[in-house]
Amino acid sequence: MTRPLPANTLVENLRDARARTIELVQGLSGEQLMGPRLDIVNPLLWEIGHLAWFHEHFILVATDGAEPLLANADELYDSMAVAHDTRWDLPLPSLEDTLDYMARVEDALVARLPRRTASDDDIYLYQLTTFHEDMHDEAFTYTRQTLGYPTPEFAGAADGATTDAEAGALLGDVAVPGGVLELGAWPDAPFVFDNEKWAHKVELEPFRIARAPVTNAAFQAFVADDGYAKPKLWSDDGWAWREAAGAEHPVHWVPGPEGGWSVRLFDRFIEMQPDRPVIHVNWFEANAWCQWAGRRLPSEAEWEAAAASEPTMDGKQLSSKKRRHPWGDAPPEPQHANLDGRNIGCVDVGAFAAGDSAFGCRQMIGNVWEWTSSPFEPYPGFSPDPYKDYSQPWFGVPKVLRGGAWATRGRMISNIYRNFFNPNRRDVFAGFRTCAR
Repeated sequence: MTRPLPANTLVENLRDARARTIELVQGLSGEQLMGPRLDIVNPLLWEIGHLAWFHEHFILVATDGAEPLLANADELYDSMAVAHDTRWDLPLPSLEDTLDYMARVEDALVARLPRRTASDDDIYLYQLTTFHEDMHDEAFTYTRQTLGYPTPEFAGAADGATTDAEAGALLGDVAVPGGVLELGAWPDAPFVFDNEKWAHKVELEPFRIARAPVTNAAFQAFVADDGYAKPKLWSDDGWAWREAAGAEHPVHWVPGPEGGWSVRLFDRFIEMQPDRPVIHVNWFEANAWCQWAGRRLPSEAEWEAAAASEPTMDGKQLSSKKRRHPWGDAPPEPQHANLDGRNIGCVDVGAFAAGDSAFGCRQMIGNVWEWTSSPFEPYPGFSPDPYKDYSQPWFGVPKVLRGGAWATRGRMISNIYRNFFNPNRRDVFAGFRTCAR
C-alpha cells in the first residue's frame, strides 16, 4: 500500500535530485565526462542521459504511452540492453543536447502531475525514479573520487555541516538480546523496494556489536602488522583478489615519512584523520581485518536488529517494535546523521549522538555504508516490481551493505534499505562495523 504524498512533494524531490545531478557534472571537461574505460565506472555523459531515459521510460512511455522525446533513447540508454563496455563507443549527444533532453523529460513529468491527483501508481513511480537518480548521484560522487576529479560543490552543504565533526572515537560494544526479528519491510512503509519484501521472522541469538564503525586508526594497526601479507587472515577468494590487485593498504591511502599516511579526497591529499571511519575498503579487506582482530562482520539480520529493534521492558528479548531509522520513525534531520553530502566526506565516528539506536549504536545510518556477512539473496516469496532489473539479476555473489554513507540522500535511506556490491569493490563509500565472536 502506498502512503499518500502530495504532488508538490513529488515534484520538489524530482527537482532536487536533478539539481544534484547537474552539480555533479558541472565544470567537467568533455574528456572528464567520458573518462577512462573502467569496469567500475560509466561515462558520466552516458549516465546522466540514462537518468532522463529512466524517468521517461517508466512514467511517460510505459505508463502514459507517450512517444519518446529522443527517438533513439532506448538504443543509447537502456542499461540492461546496452553492454557496459560499449557505452564509450555510442553516438552520444553532446552535453548541451543531453541536458536539453533531461530538461524536456523533467518538464513533462512536472506538467502531468498538476492535472490530476497523484495516484498510488504515480506516488510509487515518482519515488522510484527519484530514488534511482539519488543512487546514481551517489555513484557520480564516488566516480569523481575514483578518477581524482575536483571535489563536488553541493548547494547548502557548508550551511548543513555538523559542528561535532571532530567528536573523536567511540569505543566498545553494546549487547543486543536474542529473539525474533521481522527482517524486511512491512506493507505500511512509506516506500518499499522489491528486495525488502516482505518482513519475515528470523531467530537471533544474543550478540554484541560495536557502537561505531572501524576507524582509520584501528585499520592502520592492521596494515602496520602486515595484515595484507598474511594469507591466514584472508579467505581464498580474498587472497586471490589481494594478489591480483597488489593491495597493501586501502586504495586511497598514501604512505608518508615516518610511518604517517595521507588520504586522497577527490583531487587533493589530506592528512589521515584517525577517528574517521575507514572507507573505500572492500568486503575482503573488512573480513581480513575481522580475522586479525578476533571479530566478525554482522549478518544483515543482526545489523537490522541493532539499528531498528528495541528491547522488551525486561531487556531480555527483542521487542516486536521496529524503528524506521535508528533514532525513531522521524525523517532524518541534520543532527541525526551525516547524509546528503552536507559534510563532503566523513566525520569522526563519535559524532551524531542524536542518531543513536535504542541499543546505543551510533551512525548506523550515514557516514559510511557497512558491509555485512550476508550474501545478497531474495527474501522468501520475492517477486520483482516494475523495475525488474533492480534486484533479480544480481542475487548471489554480491554482499549486503546497510546504513548509507555521507553522500546518500536522506529521503530514501532507512533501516531496512539493502545495498549490494560484489565483494571486490573498493570504490563505493563503504566501511564496516563488527561483532564480538
